[in-house]
Amino acid sequence: MDYNNIPLIIPAYEPDERMVQLLKSLRDSFSGEIIIVNDGSGREYDHLYETAELYGCDVLRHYRNMGKGRALKDAFNYCLNKFPDMIGCVTADSDGQHKPKDIFRCMETLLSNPDKLILGCRNFDGEDIPAKSRFGNKLTMKVCKLLCGLEISDTQTGLRGIPREFMADMLNVQGERFEYETRMLLESKEHFPIQEIEIETVYDSKENHQTHFDPIKDSIRIYKIFGGAFVKFLFSSLSSSVIDLMLFYLFTKVLRMETVYYLTIATILARILSATYNYLMNYKVVFQSNENHSKSVSKYILLAFVQMCCSALFVNIGCRVFSTLSEVVVKVVIDMVLFFISYTIQREVIFHRKEGDIC
Repeated sequence: MDYNNIPLIIPAYEPDERMVQLLKSLRDSFSGEIIIVNDGSGREYDHLYETAELYGCDVLRHYRNMGKGRALKDAFNYCLNKFPDMIGCVTADSDGQHKPKDIFRCMETLLSNPDKLILGCRNFDGEDIPAKSRFGNKLTMKVCKLLCGLEISDTQTGLRGIPREFMADMLNVQGERFEYETRMLLESKEHFPIQEIEIETVYDSKENHQTHFDPIKDSIRIYKIFGGAFVKFLFSSLSSSVIDLMLFYLFTKVLRMETVYYLTIATILARILSATYNYLMNYKVVFQSNENHSKSVSKYILLAFVQMCCSALFVNIGCRVFSTLSEVVVKVVIDMVLFFISYTIQREVIFHRKEGDIC
C-alpha cells in the first residue's frame, strides 16, 4: 500500500542506536517522508542525526531542549508547508517502542479513516508489564474517563495517526512537553473521533533507563489538564454555596422586620442569585460553552430541579435502609454522588461545546 502521502514524524531527545535501527527497518519497505526533530540533544548525538539524514530523513533542530509538544508542533508546521497534499501524518517515538509493522498499520488505518485520530494502543494486561506502568496507565485511563468523558485504553501512546486538518488546529494548542499529547486527546473530542488499534507492547530495561518522562513534573502537567475543568467546577460549586449563605444572611437581616415570611423570601432570593452566578461561571469559565443561552438555561434549571428531587428521595431511602447512620452522613454521601453525576451531565449535555470550536 502507498503511504507516501503520510509523512512520519519522530521527535527525539538524546536518542540511541534504537533510532537508527528503527530507521533502517523502516527504509526496508518505506520510501516516504520521515521527519526527525532533534530536540536539543547536544553535539555528542550529532552522529545519530547525520545517520538519519543518510537514510533520507529531514532533520529539524532545536538549539536546546524545548519539549515533545514543541517538537511536534514544529514538525506539524514543517509538514503542512512542505506537503500540502498529505492526508495527515503519523508520529512515533525514537526509543524502539513502536515497531515498523505497527507504524505501517497506523498509516493504513489513517489512510482508510482520514477524518479520525488514530491511536496505537498498548495492552497493559500482560504479565511482563511492569506493575508501576500497569497501575499508572489504568489510573490515567479512569481519570480521563471520569473527568473528561473519554474512554481511551492508552492515553500516553506516542504512535498516532493525525489528520491534516487536525494538525493545523493543534498548532495553536497550549503545551510544550508531554502534556501536549494529552491536550490532543481533549481537542479531538468534538472534532475527530478516536479510533484505536492494538500494537505490540515493548518494555525493556534500556528503555526504562532512557525515558525522559519525569514521573512527577510531567504527571502533574497531565493530570492538571485532565482535572482542570473539574477543579473549576468544584470551585464554582463551593463559591456558589458561600454566596448563597452570605446572601441568605444579608436578606434575613434586611427583611426580618418587613414580613413574617422573611426566611422563605431570603432563601428564594439567595438561591436565585447564587444559581445565576453558578450558571454563568460554568458557562463561561468551567466548560467554556458556546451553547445558546436559552437552551442551556432551561436544561440547567431542569437539572437543578431533578437533582433536588433525587437528593430528597434518596436521602429518605438511605435513612430508612441505614437507620444507624445520621441523616447528615447519608445526605453527604448522596449529594457527593449526585455532584459527580451533575458534573458529567453539565459537561456532556448542558454546556456541550458545538463542533467546529477549538478551545
